[in-house]
Amino acid sequence: MRGRIVETEAYLAEGDSASHSARGKTRRNASMFGPPGHAYVYTIHARFCLNVVTEDTGKGSAVLIRAIEPTAGVEQMEARRGCCVQRDLTRGPARLCEAFGLNLKWDGWDLTAGQRLWISNSNVLRPGTWSQSSRIGISRAQRLQLRFFLRENQFVSGPARLNLPEA
Repeated sequence: MRGRIVETEAYLAEGDSASHSARGKTRRNASMFGPPGHAYVYTIHARFCLNVVTEDTGKGSAVLIRAIEPTAGVEQMEARRGCCVQRDLTRGPARLCEAFGLNLKWDGWDLTAGQRLWISNSNVLRPGTWSQSSRIGISRAQRLQLRFFLRENQFVSGPARLNLPEA
């Protein structure tokens, strides 16, 4: 299975009360304080979310992968999800984890090693194809413009009004 990341949200080590690291390191968020390029997987409402640790070891900062555009293995994703129209397979962090079979076993996984689950640099996008907005579904630090998404991509999550180019 393979896909292109089309939406992310950043969670900062400092000055971000919505970040899981805001109250310090715990057993649940320990991977967020680990080496950059490793996975931080957590549960929310009995579903999983995948993040990529972004700062040096000891600084709790990560990027949530919110949506992926599937490029290979769609049939396997459909089987795992037990559904749906292709647009909804990986549109949203819990959906993409379910489609890719990701759970807490992947917490701490080295996403740079190129084995089983990894993120690689692929096509460079033209300037102006990405937009940013406030993050979705949080109650704290809502003013921070830390959601990044590929404009006009059908796999981006959230209400359509949030996926429009900035005026």
